[in-house]
Amino acid sequence: MLDYKFNLTPVEVSKVNTKYRKIDTLLPVPESLEILKAIHQYESVSMHGQLPVVWDRAEGFLVYDAWGNQWLDFTSTIFVANAGHGNPRIVQAIQGILTKPLLHTYTYATQERADYLKYLIEKTPKQFEKAFLLSAGTEATECALKLMRMHGQKRDKKRLAIITFEGNWHGRTMGAQMMSYNPLQKEWIGYHDPNIYHLPFPYPWREDAMKDPKGYFLRNMEALIKENDLSLENDFCGIMLETFQGWGAIFYPPAFVQEVVDFAHKHGMLVAFDEMQSGFGRTGKLFCYMHYDVEPDLLCCGKGAASSLPLSIVLGSQEVMDLPETGSMSSTHSANPAVCVAGKANLEVLLEEGLIENSRILGELFHSRLREIKNHFPLYVSHVTGKGLLAALHFNTPDAQPLTELCDRVCEMAMQRGLLVVHTGRESIKLAPPLVITEEALLEGVSVLEETIGDCVAKEEK
Repeated sequence: MLDYKFNLTPVEVSKVNTKYRKIDTLLPVPESLEILKAIHQYESVSMHGQLPVVWDRAEGFLVYDAWGNQWLDFTSTIFVANAGHGNPRIVQAIQGILTKPLLHTYTYATQERADYLKYLIEKTPKQFEKAFLLSAGTEATECALKLMRMHGQKRDKKRLAIITFEGNWHGRTMGAQMMSYNPLQKEWIGYHDPNIYHLPFPYPWREDAMKDPKGYFLRNMEALIKENDLSLENDFCGIMLETFQGWGAIFYPPAFVQEVVDFAHKHGMLVAFDEMQSGFGRTGKLFCYMHYDVEPDLLCCGKGAASSLPLSIVLGSQEVMDLPETGSMSSTHSANPAVCVAGKANLEVLLEEGLIENSRILGELFHSRLREIKNHFPLYVSHVTGKGLLAALHFNTPDAQPLTELCDRVCEMAMQRGLLVVHTGRESIKLAPPLVITEEALLEGVSVLEETIGDCVAKEEK
């Protein structure tokens, strides 16, 4: 018996056949169960829990299984496929490497690596003078932690304290998880770095944070310093922000972030933004921090950096990026030729084919429709958050009780109707279609979501 979040007994569902969706079998597909069982038998259970859809291929904003079903994708495989699934320019670039062939070079130089780094630095803001290429987002945030502390050492900081924020998530390796907030998910470590501190997050439902965002940060910072007997000038080396809070697409008030950055720079701290989910056009700008009108010292990117292969990036000034000595900071698969050509093709597509602008323009329509859904279900949907082609619906009762099980049912029923959404396991449903999506497809997906919420709510009220 599989220990699985969603139903694994194939059931009859309504047939669907539109331009963008097709459901023609029982769900889960009976023939797919052997695949799910094999994965469950041979793989760590920590990798499981997604909706029981076995992907066969994906193109643009559509996902297909091997049995004739077709889904409209509002996940971008958790913010990866920004340029669309199987983007032709990215596929062509990878095929060129395969036919050379040149699959791996460790840290030996290649033309592909030089071309990508030059293009990346030329096309990103001028404060980013150098890049460090890695494979996973958690490697990038670990790298930022190291660079902030090395910079602090250079300035004779004593405790090398790092400030992060409640609710933020930065990865699963030790340093990244210590910077993340969730206490239960850090219990395996056995201890907590005493020089990593978490400040309260300015959630939109916290009236004092909304009324005075700057004061909210300063008051909490002052309390932290006093409580822990810290020296502002001598003990702090950096601040890490998840550009929006991932589980719920929750943005900070711009004034809050501006005060954080000004405060950090005034007191000799580096500011790093974690843009794993938010970078590369997702929110209608190349990078999400641009919505706050600030300039970070370090930028950690991943997911949408290649819209395909594993690529993460740390961007920063030459002074900071060159702090580690030659050979002291690398990773086995860093900057391999395949990811370099994929990363370059991805950025070319985003910049040259208008996908960032598409995210901005369609994002306005997207959020307008989602606010209508909130107004239709005021007893269930408490907030709509996000920007561009990123959104989250928050499900809570009028007295702020989370409706997590309702979210589970909506995700599963939407899948049965040909729409894939991001299941968070919390009181939120995240939505992130590839940036190549059309207006027609976007509106169809939102309509399916609205109908599904309505049917799930109707069952709730019986």
